Amino acid sequence: MPTALERLVWGFGDGSTLPVIDSDVGKIGALICWENYMPLLRTAMYAQGVQLYCAPTVDARDTWLPTMQTIALEGRCFVHSVCQYTTSSDYPKYHAARATGSEASVLIRGGSCIIDPLGNVLVEPSFDGEGIILAEIDLGAIARGKYDLDVVGHYARPNIFQLRVDRRVQSPVVFFNEGVGDENASTNIYPALQGALDRHLPVCDALQCVARQALTR
Repeated sequence: MPTALERLVWGFGDGSTLPVIDSDVGKIGALICWENYMPLLRTAMYAQGVQLYCAPTVDARDTWLPTMQTIALEGRCFVHSVCQYTTSSDYPKYHAARATGSEASVLIRGGSCIIDPLGNVLVEPSFDGEGIILAEIDLGAIARGKYDLDVVGHYARPNIFQLRVDRRVQSPVVFFNEGVGDENASTNIYPALQGALDRHLPVCDALQCVARQALTR
């Protein structure tokens, strides 16, 4: 999900690009920057059993750490957030961000951290410069944490709430021409109805669309 000026470069993804990958060290999933403020997107990660939740970001504000703690506590997963540390000297001399003086000014102050499934901070954010952070984790803490809170398990309310995730690859242009040239097309409304529904039309609008197609054939 591109934010602000990122939309000049990046486009939207779709549900086919939101996997949780099973690896030798656990189930890994990732949301980028402010995607982590999208509750339904987080829920999709939780429902896939994410254990190692990666949250790379450019948000170095003080509010980011409690956000990461909330996600770890909510999803009962280990959260690894990586924030870049950037100074003006990292840019070419002709770039507007380059410092004019001898000292390099800090543009993005870092703040990478690691949080456990109960919201405890295993590695505090560091704003002193570049570095590598490490923490020893116990995946058993996830099961222990979900014993009393599993937001997509026993703490969910499927009798009231339901999230649907469309994993199909989405195209900006879709052509529907099923039944064209078929003398029996007027009696075969299923492809036209399915096409209307695939365009996310309400059911009533979809039926009207199909009826118009049938009358013009």
